[in-house]
Amino acid sequence: MPTVWVNGQADAFINPFDRGLAYGDGLFATMRVHKGEVQFIESHFLRLAQGALRLGFQWQPSTSLKQRLLQCAADHPQSCIKILLSRGVGGRGYMPVTSNPAINEIISVHPIPDIYANWQQAGINLQTADVLLARQPRLAGIKHCNRLEQVLIKSARLDNTADDWLVLDSQRNIIESSMANLFFHTETGIVTPKLSHAGVAGMMREQVIYKLLEMKFEVSITDFHIDLLPMVKHVFMTNSLLGVVDINKINQQPFKKAAYTSLLKEQLNLTL
Repeated sequence: MPTVWVNGQADAFINPFDRGLAYGDGLFATMRVHKGEVQFIESHFLRLAQGALRLGFQWQPSTSLKQRLLQCAADHPQSCIKILLSRGVGGRGYMPVTSNPAINEIISVHPIPDIYANWQQAGINLQTADVLLARQPRLAGIKHCNRLEQVLIKSARLDNTADDWLVLDSQRNIIESSMANLFFHTETGIVTPKLSHAGVAGMMREQVIYKLLEMKFEVSITDFHIDLLPMVKHVFMTNSLLGVVDINKINQQPFKKAAYTSLLKEQLNLTL
């Protein structure tokens, strides 16, 4: 059974002159399939459409793409589906075609890493990365295909006691982990880093913010410098595939597990 489709064609290939390949001129989303259903699918579509506008082209999911996703979910009931959109072929050098680009849609199906279920149960440790994210407000927040900073971060070797990287920007504000958004519980409430200059505003981050507000927590979105870590009682991270995972330690600083993260997983149906 095929697990990759390009513009609806199974096991097809991308033109070597595709702008996503040549310049990273595109964006993508990763979606969790749970019991045969794509979780938060409309929110993913909305983020992709908004991200495409940020890059300068329009996109909406077609009926055929939606049907393909539903079939993939039925065929792979516990999996990850990735949608990648590129501006396609066209334009001289960096200059894109500005009207009616031939957008390429790539769908692929992948297993969810087994380790994520262990992380949900036990929590993980983070280590601060040496690579700092550049500040670029025109691209901040969207999951565009230019991910070389993350490639450099993930290429470094973690300490034996660490599971993932804590990532800062060039002003040493905490932005995210290498793969997920972060939430910090302080004496005054819950803070998630502002992502207006760097980082990815994940779909699950948005869902968790809404749920925390429903649970009557004070939630703020603001710059969070690494020097503020001693003020933090609890830390957890979120993304579409691993759901909610508690952070046990950042570098040498330990944190207690928050009692409410289990409730978040339960109410958002995130348990692996």
